[in-house]
Amino acid sequence: MKDKILVAFVSLAFSGVVYAQTNWPNGQTVRVIVPFPGGASTLDSVVRTLTPEISKNLSTPVIVDNRPGAGTVIGVDATAKATDGHTVGAVANSFTVNQTLVKNLPYNASKDLQPVILMAKTANVLAVRPGLPVNNLKELIAYAKKNPGKLSYGSFGNGTTAHFAGEMLKSQAGIFVVHIPYRGQGPALTDLLAGNIDMMFGNLPDFLPHIKSGKLKAIGTTYLTRAPLAPEIPTIAEQGFPKFETDSWYGIVAPASLSKDAVDKVNSAINRALQDPIVKKNLSDRGIEIIGGTPAKFGEHIQSEIAKYAQIVKTSGMTID
Repeated sequence: MKDKILVAFVSLAFSGVVYAQTNWPNGQTVRVIVPFPGGASTLDSVVRTLTPEISKNLSTPVIVDNRPGAGTVIGVDATAKATDGHTVGAVANSFTVNQTLVKNLPYNASKDLQPVILMAKTANVLAVRPGLPVNNLKELIAYAKKNPGKLSYGSFGNGTTAHFAGEMLKSQAGIFVVHIPYRGQGPALTDLLAGNIDMMFGNLPDFLPHIKSGKLKAIGTTYLTRAPLAPEIPTIAEQGFPKFETDSWYGIVAPASLSKDAVDKVNSAINRALQDPIVKKNLSDRGIEIIGGTPAKFGEHIQSEIAKYAQIVKTSGMTID
Protein backbone atom coordinates (compact mmCIF):
# COMPACT_ATOMS: atom_id res chain seq x y z
CA MET A 1 0.00 0.00 0.00
CA LYS A 2 2.78 2.41 0.96
CA ASP A 3 4.58 1.67 -2.32
CA LYS A 4 1.42 2.70 -4.19
CA ILE A 5 1.30 5.93 -2.22
CA LEU A 6 4.93 6.69 -3.03
CA VAL A 7 4.45 5.98 -6.72
CA ALA A 8 1.38 8.18 -6.76
CA PHE A 9 3.34 11.01 -5.16
CA VAL A 10 6.18 10.76 -7.65
CA SER A 11 3.74 10.58 -10.56
CA LEU A 12 2.33 13.97 -9.59
CA ALA A 13 5.53 15.45 -10.96
CA PHE A 14 4.22 14.54 -14.41
CA SER A 15 0.48 14.96 -13.97
CA GLY A 16 -1.43 17.70 -15.79
CA VAL A 17 -3.33 18.76 -12.84
CA VAL A 18 -6.62 20.32 -12.48
CA TYR A 19 -6.68 23.74 -14.06
CA ALA A 20 -4.66 25.11 -16.95
CA GLN A 21 -2.85 28.30 -15.96
CA THR A 22 -0.76 29.12 -18.99
CA ASN A 23 -0.36 32.75 -17.94
CA TRP A 24 0.51 31.87 -14.38
CA PRO A 25 1.24 33.70 -12.08
CA ASN A 26 -0.83 36.41 -13.79
CA GLY A 27 0.87 39.14 -11.78
CA GLN A 28 -0.44 37.76 -8.50
CA THR A 29 1.72 37.36 -5.40
CA VAL A 30 3.21 33.92 -4.86
CA ARG A 31 3.26 32.69 -1.26
CA VAL A 32 5.84 30.28 0.17
CA ILE A 33 4.69 28.65 3.41
CA VAL A 34 7.60 27.79 5.72
CA PRO A 35 6.70 25.37 8.55
CA PHE A 36 9.16 26.93 11.01
CA PRO A 37 9.29 30.31 12.79
CA GLY A 38 10.89 33.16 10.88
CA GLY A 39 14.67 33.19 11.33
CA ALA A 40 14.61 29.98 13.34
CA SER A 41 15.76 27.45 10.74
CA THR A 42 18.10 26.99 7.81
CA LEU A 43 15.05 26.14 5.70
CA ASP A 44 13.62 29.60 6.38
CA SER A 45 17.00 31.17 5.65
CA VAL A 46 17.38 29.33 2.33
CA VAL A 47 13.90 30.35 1.22
CA ARG A 48 14.46 33.99 2.16
CA THR A 49 17.83 34.01 0.39
CA LEU A 50 16.20 32.76 -2.80
CA THR A 51 13.00 34.80 -2.64
CA PRO A 52 14.28 38.00 -4.33
CA GLU A 53 15.65 36.04 -7.28
CA ILE A 54 12.53 33.86 -7.53
CA SER A 55 10.42 37.02 -7.57
CA LYS A 56 12.56 38.47 -10.34
CA ASN A 57 12.41 35.27 -12.37
CA LEU A 58 8.63 35.01 -12.05
CA SER A 59 8.11 38.76 -12.53
CA THR A 60 5.80 38.86 -9.53
CA PRO A 61 6.08 39.43 -5.75
CA VAL A 62 7.00 36.40 -3.65
CA ILE A 63 6.36 36.42 0.09
CA VAL A 64 7.24 34.06 2.94
CA ASP A 65 4.46 32.91 5.27
CA ASN A 66 5.75 31.21 8.45
CA ARG A 67 3.38 28.58 9.86
CA PRO A 68 5.32 26.75 12.60
CA GLY A 69 4.23 23.97 14.91
CA ALA A 70 3.53 20.25 15.30
CA GLY A 71 6.84 19.16 13.80
CA THR A 72 6.05 21.04 10.54
CA VAL A 73 2.64 19.38 10.15
CA ILE A 74 0.78 22.70 10.53
CA GLY A 75 2.70 24.40 7.73
CA VAL A 76 2.61 21.44 5.37
CA ASP A 77 -1.11 21.03 5.97
CA ALA A 78 -1.65 24.71 5.14
CA THR A 79 0.18 24.14 1.86
CA ALA A 80 -1.83 21.03 1.05
CA LYS A 81 -5.11 22.83 1.67
CA ALA A 82 -4.23 26.07 -0.16
CA THR A 83 -6.74 26.80 -2.91
CA ASP A 84 -5.61 30.22 -4.13
CA GLY A 85 -3.52 28.79 -6.96
CA HIS A 86 -0.45 30.80 -5.92
CA THR A 87 0.85 28.95 -2.85
CA VAL A 88 3.75 26.53 -2.49
CA GLY A 89 5.38 25.18 0.64
CA ALA A 90 8.91 24.64 1.90
CA VAL A 91 9.69 21.25 3.44
CA ALA A 92 12.62 19.48 5.03
CA ASN A 93 13.43 15.97 6.29
CA SER A 94 10.56 16.08 8.77
CA PHE A 95 8.12 15.95 5.86
CA THR A 96 9.26 12.42 5.06
CA VAL A 97 9.79 11.35 8.68
CA ASN A 98 6.22 12.34 9.52
CA GLN A 99 4.86 9.91 6.94
CA THR A 100 5.85 7.12 9.33
CA LEU A 101 6.08 8.88 12.69
CA VAL A 102 2.80 10.78 12.82
CA LYS A 103 -0.48 8.90 12.97
CA ASN A 104 -3.52 10.45 11.30
CA LEU A 105 -1.79 13.22 9.36
CA PRO A 106 -4.34 15.89 8.36
CA TYR A 107 -3.15 15.71 4.75
CA ASN A 108 -2.51 12.91 2.29
CA ALA A 109 0.94 13.39 0.80
CA SER A 110 0.19 11.39 -2.33
CA LYS A 111 -3.16 13.05 -3.08
CA ASP A 112 -2.80 16.58 -1.68
CA LEU A 113 0.78 17.52 -2.57
CA GLN A 114 3.24 17.30 -5.43
CA PRO A 115 7.03 17.76 -5.56
CA VAL A 116 8.51 20.91 -7.09
CA ILE A 117 12.25 20.99 -6.38
CA LEU A 118 14.98 19.86 -3.99
CA MET A 119 16.88 23.09 -3.38
CA ALA A 120 19.83 22.31 -1.12
CA LYS A 121 21.23 20.33 1.80
CA THR A 122 23.61 20.74 4.74
CA ALA A 123 25.55 18.55 7.11
CA ASN A 124 24.46 18.29 10.73
CA VAL A 125 26.63 18.40 13.83
CA LEU A 126 26.23 17.07 17.36
CA ALA A 127 27.20 19.81 19.82
CA VAL A 128 27.21 19.93 23.62
CA ARG A 129 27.24 22.72 26.18
CA PRO A 130 30.78 23.72 27.24
CA GLY A 131 30.25 22.68 30.87
CA LEU A 132 29.57 19.06 29.98
CA PRO A 133 32.75 17.10 30.87
CA VAL A 134 33.13 15.35 27.52
CA ASN A 135 35.21 16.14 24.43
CA ASN A 136 34.37 13.35 22.00
CA LEU A 137 31.70 10.77 21.26
CA LYS A 138 33.31 8.00 23.29
CA GLU A 139 33.37 10.22 26.37
CA LEU A 140 29.81 11.40 25.78
CA ILE A 141 28.47 7.86 25.55
CA ALA A 142 30.40 6.80 28.65
CA TYR A 143 29.05 9.80 30.57
CA ALA A 144 25.49 9.10 29.43
CA LYS A 145 25.74 5.46 30.52
CA LYS A 146 26.94 6.53 33.95
CA ASN A 147 24.12 9.06 34.18
CA PRO A 148 21.08 7.43 32.52
CA GLY A 149 18.21 9.85 32.01
CA LYS A 150 20.11 12.81 33.43
CA LEU A 151 21.20 14.23 30.07
CA SER A 152 18.83 16.01 27.68
CA TYR A 153 18.98 16.73 24.00
CA GLY A 154 17.02 19.40 22.15
CA SER A 155 15.40 19.27 18.76
CA PHE A 156 13.54 21.75 16.61
CA GLY A 157 10.34 19.74 16.85
CA ASN A 158 9.02 16.20 16.82
CA GLY A 159 9.92 14.41 13.62
CA THR A 160 12.67 16.86 12.65
CA THR A 161 16.20 15.87 11.69
CA ALA A 162 17.48 16.70 15.17
CA HIS A 163 14.89 14.42 16.77
CA PHE A 164 15.60 11.63 14.32
CA ALA A 165 19.39 11.90 14.79
CA GLY A 166 19.10 11.98 18.57
CA GLU A 167 16.96 8.85 18.66
CA MET A 168 19.24 7.10 16.20
CA LEU A 169 22.26 7.84 18.41
CA LYS A 170 20.40 6.60 21.50
CA SER A 171 19.49 3.39 19.71
CA GLN A 172 22.92 2.68 18.26
CA ALA A 173 24.88 3.69 21.37
CA GLY A 174 22.53 2.09 23.88
CA ILE A 175 22.05 5.24 25.97
CA PHE A 176 19.05 6.99 27.49
CA VAL A 177 18.86 10.75 26.95
CA VAL A 178 15.69 12.81 27.43
CA HIS A 179 14.27 14.49 24.32
CA ILE A 180 13.18 18.14 24.64
CA PRO A 181 11.33 19.33 21.49
CA TYR A 182 11.18 23.04 20.60
CA ARG A 183 9.28 25.05 18.00
CA GLY A 184 12.27 25.59 15.74
CA GLN A 185 16.04 25.37 15.85
CA GLY A 186 16.46 28.94 17.11
CA PRO A 187 14.79 28.47 20.51
CA ALA A 188 16.51 25.11 21.00
CA LEU A 189 19.92 26.56 20.14
CA THR A 190 19.32 29.45 22.55
CA ASP A 191 18.65 27.00 25.38
CA LEU A 192 21.71 24.93 24.45
CA LEU A 193 23.89 28.03 24.56
CA ALA A 194 22.35 28.93 27.92
CA GLY A 195 23.09 25.46 29.27
CA ASN A 196 19.41 24.58 29.78
CA ILE A 197 19.83 21.43 27.69
CA ASP A 198 22.96 19.33 27.34
CA MET A 199 23.31 18.58 23.66
CA MET A 200 21.67 18.81 20.27
CA PHE A 201 22.03 17.84 16.64
CA GLY A 202 21.71 20.91 14.44
CA ASN A 203 22.60 22.36 11.07
CA LEU A 204 26.35 22.79 10.87
CA PRO A 205 26.26 26.28 9.29
CA ASP A 206 24.19 27.63 12.19
CA PHE A 207 26.21 25.96 14.92
CA LEU A 208 29.72 26.54 13.58
CA PRO A 209 30.13 30.17 14.74
CA HIS A 210 29.28 29.11 18.30
CA ILE A 211 31.66 26.17 18.06
CA LYS A 212 34.49 28.37 16.84
CA SER A 213 33.85 30.90 19.60
CA GLY A 214 33.96 28.19 22.26
CA LYS A 215 30.34 28.60 23.30
CA LEU A 216 29.65 25.03 22.18
CA LYS A 217 31.76 21.90 21.83
CA ALA A 218 31.49 19.87 18.63
CA ILE A 219 31.28 16.11 19.08
CA GLY A 220 30.87 14.99 15.48
CA THR A 221 29.33 15.72 12.09
CA THR A 222 26.82 13.47 10.39
CA TYR A 223 28.04 12.89 6.84
CA LEU A 224 29.95 9.65 6.28
CA THR A 225 32.91 11.79 5.25
CA ARG A 226 34.04 15.02 6.89
CA ALA A 227 31.98 18.09 6.07
CA PRO A 228 33.76 20.49 3.68
CA LEU A 229 32.69 23.44 5.85
CA ALA A 230 34.44 22.04 8.93
CA PRO A 231 36.86 19.25 8.01
CA GLU A 232 38.53 19.55 11.41
CA ILE A 233 35.46 18.06 13.12
CA PRO A 234 35.45 14.24 13.06
CA THR A 235 32.36 12.41 11.85
CA ILE A 236 30.23 10.26 14.12
CA ALA A 237 30.80 7.45 11.61
CA GLU A 238 34.55 7.46 12.16
CA GLN A 239 34.05 7.40 15.94
CA GLY A 240 32.65 3.90 16.00
CA PHE A 241 29.31 4.18 14.18
CA PRO A 242 30.14 3.62 10.49
CA LYS A 243 26.50 3.64 9.32
CA PHE A 244 25.48 6.82 11.17
CA GLU A 245 24.53 9.33 8.48
CA THR A 246 22.05 12.20 8.37
CA ASP A 247 21.77 15.49 6.57
CA SER A 248 19.27 18.31 6.38
CA TRP A 249 17.66 18.92 3.01
CA TYR A 250 15.36 21.71 1.85
CA GLY A 251 12.72 21.43 -0.84
CA ILE A 252 9.52 22.91 -2.23
CA VAL A 253 6.18 21.13 -2.66
CA ALA A 254 2.88 22.43 -4.00
CA PRO A 255 -0.81 21.66 -3.61
CA ALA A 256 -1.85 18.88 -5.98
CA SER A 257 -4.26 21.28 -7.65
CA LEU A 258 -1.49 23.59 -8.86
CA SER A 259 -1.08 23.21 -12.62
CA LYS A 260 1.91 21.54 -14.23
CA ASP A 261 2.64 24.85 -15.96
CA ALA A 262 2.81 26.64 -12.62
CA VAL A 263 4.95 23.92 -11.04
CA ASP A 264 7.36 24.00 -13.97
CA LYS A 265 7.61 27.79 -13.76
CA VAL A 266 8.36 27.70 -10.03
CA ASN A 267 10.89 24.92 -10.59
CA SER A 268 12.60 26.91 -13.35
CA ALA A 269 12.61 30.11 -11.29
CA ILE A 270 14.24 28.36 -8.33
CA ASN A 271 16.78 26.51 -10.47
CA ARG A 272 17.80 29.84 -11.99
CA ALA A 273 17.92 31.48 -8.56
CA LEU A 274 20.21 28.75 -7.26
CA GLN A 275 22.68 29.55 -10.04
CA ASP A 276 22.76 33.29 -9.37
CA PRO A 277 26.39 34.13 -8.41
CA ILE A 278 25.42 36.11 -5.32
CA VAL A 279 23.03 33.41 -4.13
CA LYS A 280 25.60 30.67 -4.81
CA LYS A 281 28.25 32.50 -2.78
CA ASN A 282 25.82 33.25 0.04
CA LEU A 283 24.83 29.60 0.38
CA SER A 284 28.31 28.22 -0.18
CA ASP A 285 29.84 30.49 2.46
CA ARG A 286 27.37 29.04 4.95
CA GLY A 287 28.10 25.43 4.01
CA ILE A 288 24.81 24.94 2.20
CA GLU A 289 25.17 22.67 -0.83
CA ILE A 290 23.06 23.56 -3.87
CA ILE A 291 21.09 20.71 -5.45
CA GLY A 292 18.32 21.82 -7.87
CA GLY A 293 16.78 19.59 -10.53
CA THR A 294 13.36 18.48 -11.72
CA PRO A 295 10.11 17.82 -9.86
CA ALA A 296 10.43 14.13 -10.77
CA LYS A 297 13.91 13.98 -9.27
CA PHE A 298 12.65 15.48 -6.03
CA GLY A 299 9.80 12.99 -6.04
CA GLU A 300 12.31 10.16 -6.22
CA HIS A 301 14.28 11.68 -3.35
CA ILE A 302 11.13 11.91 -1.24
CA GLN A 303 10.35 8.28 -1.97
CA SER A 304 13.80 7.11 -0.87
CA GLU A 305 13.71 9.30 2.26
CA ILE A 306 10.32 7.97 3.35
CA ALA A 307 11.62 4.41 3.03
CA LYS A 308 14.85 5.23 4.88
CA TYR A 309 13.18 6.97 7.79
CA ALA A 310 10.45 4.34 8.06
CA GLN A 311 13.09 1.70 8.64
CA ILE A 312 15.00 3.76 11.20
CA VAL A 313 11.86 4.80 13.06
CA LYS A 314 10.97 1.12 13.30
CA THR A 315 14.37 -0.09 14.49
CA SER A 316 14.97 2.80 16.92
CA GLY A 317 11.50 2.74 18.44
CA MET A 318 11.30 6.48 17.85
CA THR A 319 8.05 8.08 19.04
CA ILE A 320 6.55 11.56 19.32
CA ASP A 321 7.05 13.00 22.81
